[in-house]
Amino acid sequence: MQREDIANSLIVSCQPVPGGPMDSAQFVTGFAKAAVEAGAKALRIESVPYVAAARLAVRVPIIGIVKRGLTDSPVRITPYLADVEALAEAGADIIAFDATDRVRPVPVEALVKAVKARNKLTMADCSCLDDARRALAAGVDFVGTTLSGYVGGPEPEDPDIALVAQIRTLTPYVIAEGRIRSPEQAAAAARAGACAVVVGSAITRTEHVTSWFHQALSDAYAARGAQTALGTSVRGSTVLGIDIGGTKTMAALVSGGKVIEGMIVPTAREAGPDAWLASLAQNTSAWSGRFSRIGIAVTGLVEDRRWSALNPATLGIPDDYPLVERASAVFGKPVCAFNDAQAAAWGEYKFGAGQGRDIVFLTISTGIGGGIVCNGRLLSGLAGHFGLIRGLSEDRAPLEDSTSGRWIASEALKAGSKADAADVFGRALKGEAWAGAIVSRSASRVAALCRDIQMMFDPKLIVIGGSIGLAEGYLDRVRAHLSEVPPRLSPDLVAAKLGGHAGVIGVADLAERAR
Repeated sequence: MQREDIANSLIVSCQPVPGGPMDSAQFVTGFAKAAVEAGAKALRIESVPYVAAARLAVRVPIIGIVKRGLTDSPVRITPYLADVEALAEAGADIIAFDATDRVRPVPVEALVKAVKARNKLTMADCSCLDDARRALAAGVDFVGTTLSGYVGGPEPEDPDIALVAQIRTLTPYVIAEGRIRSPEQAAAAARAGACAVVVGSAITRTEHVTSWFHQALSDAYAARGAQTALGTSVRGSTVLGIDIGGTKTMAALVSGGKVIEGMIVPTAREAGPDAWLASLAQNTSAWSGRFSRIGIAVTGLVEDRRWSALNPATLGIPDDYPLVERASAVFGKPVCAFNDAQAAAWGEYKFGAGQGRDIVFLTISTGIGGGIVCNGRLLSGLAGHFGLIRGLSEDRAPLEDSTSGRWIASEALKAGSKADAADVFGRALKGEAWAGAIVSRSASRVAALCRDIQMMFDPKLIVIGGSIGLAEGYLDRVRAHLSEVPPRLSPDLVAAKLGGHAGVIGVADLAERAR
């Protein structure tokens, strides 16, 4: 085929949810034939068996990929030369691969050479303009925006149309891919210069599309119910969300699941909660007329409006501190309080990666916390304090003491490097074996925890957040450690979308619901 064969076209990605009810060759070929009949000029298909099955069913070009979870590399899309050979043999016309500048088992140049040797075309899945430049220098045929937003940090909600336009300055053969969920977004990508547009979840992942509609309707019916009960809508008013952490405290004005304005102030650890509340009231005094309620998220245990530390090393506070009572007196407005990870779980459930489905949220940072949303209800009290589960070490220490950021830094010191967790991740990405080994051990323990969580709660998703959980390559390592788990027992892991704002957004919505 020629590159022009897919110019000015729609490409449908026929990739079912792994382990889902449509994860079979029968459904993939059905999706493929339906897409072609409706006007798709090409298909993007994952796995050698599914490419082979689709090749027998349709005549249009197929972009083939293989996805793998590797323990020594964050690269997942067609990482090996053997994958190239197998895809070509199965009938792929274009072979796509990860072209990001990350530690990888095979250089991009070698992949391009192997594809060309089979007289196939190449597609480089890129995350940024520099990836595209390197891929074009290596001789690729098409450049895709596939990995923009997927190489670290919270996943964005919208497609990266700006990157399409940037890459178009380098080549006319840019393919827009990633988070394109509506005809309007597809048209915008075409106007930005894409020669073809890939649409996947919005067409072939029924679970995802259903969840989008379910969430929209749930929110609409909840708002309508509030209007009926109170004569006016209580949603959409502004709440002061506060997230008190061990090193810093975030305060933000939140409305409708969005942060309007925010600030971060240091947590004076030795000053105590009375001083923290007084400082917050002073720092937010300019906002006093802009919010009607306050939601506070804190580390530790919140029960009966009182606050206690479960791990004083994170933040030491007096037992049974009357948090709601003291905060109400300081601010002069209604206050509710929740554990920070539980509040973040609710934020991700309502406005982030949870998409209104039963989830377990796991935050991996300085320590490990969590939250559980089951049947639309947030479990409170001790529920979700996964970091305090006793591990298998001889001293029966909490799991977070052998997994989280504090542990990563201590292991680096044992290895002769005075580095914090962020430094260790940076060195792991550069290929330093000692750093990669530390990160991999942490990821293996989180993988074991996720498998246990799946067996206990069977959530639809486990949402991973926190500075460690969202660090580049970490989630891929966790998935790799789960690669041998049978599909029904394996958790569906997704990255949190709200990042550092999950706690304040979640607790603000909970404060609204407490009216």
